[in-house]
Amino acid sequence: MRVLVTGILGYIGSRLGPELVRRGHHVVGLDTGFYRGATLVGSEAAIPVARRDVRDVVPAELRGFDAVIHLAELSNDPLGQLDPALTRRINFGGSVALARAARDAGVPRFLYSSSCSVYGLGTGDLKTEDSPVSPRTEYARCKADVERAVAELACDEFSPLFLRNATAYGPSPAMRFDLVLNNLAGMAWTARRIAMTSDGSPWRPLVHVEDICRAFAVALETPRERWHNRVLNVGDTEQNFQVREIADMVAAAVPGCTVSFGERDPDTRSYRVDCSRIRDVLPAFACARTAAEGARELARVFAEVDLTTMDFERRQFTRLRQLRYLLEAGQLDRDLRWRRPRRRPRR
Repeated sequence: MRVLVTGILGYIGSRLGPELVRRGHHVVGLDTGFYRGATLVGSEAAIPVARRDVRDVVPAELRGFDAVIHLAELSNDPLGQLDPALTRRINFGGSVALARAARDAGVPRFLYSSSCSVYGLGTGDLKTEDSPVSPRTEYARCKADVERAVAELACDEFSPLFLRNATAYGPSPAMRFDLVLNNLAGMAWTARRIAMTSDGSPWRPLVHVEDICRAFAVALETPRERWHNRVLNVGDTEQNFQVREIADMVAAAVPGCTVSFGERDPDTRSYRVDCSRIRDVLPAFACARTAAEGARELARVFAEVDLTTMDFERRQFTRLRQLRYLLEAGQLDRDLRWRRPRRRPRR
């Protein structure tokens, strides 16, 4: 298939693009390039990338594609709180406009990267795709609203699929250390200590970034009639953990690492997720990694690249810090669009 992947230079996209190429697809990327320099390990494939904002894409640019996989949004809860109105314009307005452009261009498949964060607050039960959503942040509210709005665009010629990813972890060419397991692993490796200010009681479902990529690829290659206009949780039901459990498994992967906890966590996001439905809808999909294996894998990668505290704290690896830097440096305007460099006056 001919596939457009938005956000292809990001944490998931930089692994998804090569995975699709390995499977024989023709991949074209689209990315704004906010996180250039967030390189931890080398990329595996040379893929053409258009440096474009999804807010500017028109139907003519999408004609001839068999699928659009949409990853490109402001990518986590703290970043969404930087400017909630701007988050809504980009994550909701931009995503719905892109889906509408894809439908108008005759693209039959639109795969949207949603998030289990839409569940927000659990009461101890496992959340299924039929559970009411309770988003606690603008980022999560936008995810839920995009699902509803794009579902209304579905028709015989246009099939959306909403993949609600559990919290991702694992190494990527465009690394992120603002994800819970990755963050704890970087802390453990560089300081040999995980010192948490909270009690680690909230629950999180976890999924390896490689398994997220596999879910998108399998969905792409499954007849769209099986998943037309469906929502699927991406992960493994057995991989729901309290944050304190995640800290303990990370510490076990890093020799000499100690763990300490603080007071009760003020973070109100806590949920466990049932991921059994995806196996019914996409029989070829199954998670291949566990969180404990992922922690050990990260430790091996950190040893190979000789990760230092300076590396771990680089702003490019934390989405909010990087965008704040670009704004303060005047490289982005307040609408998160690149400023054109001033031309030097001719002498």
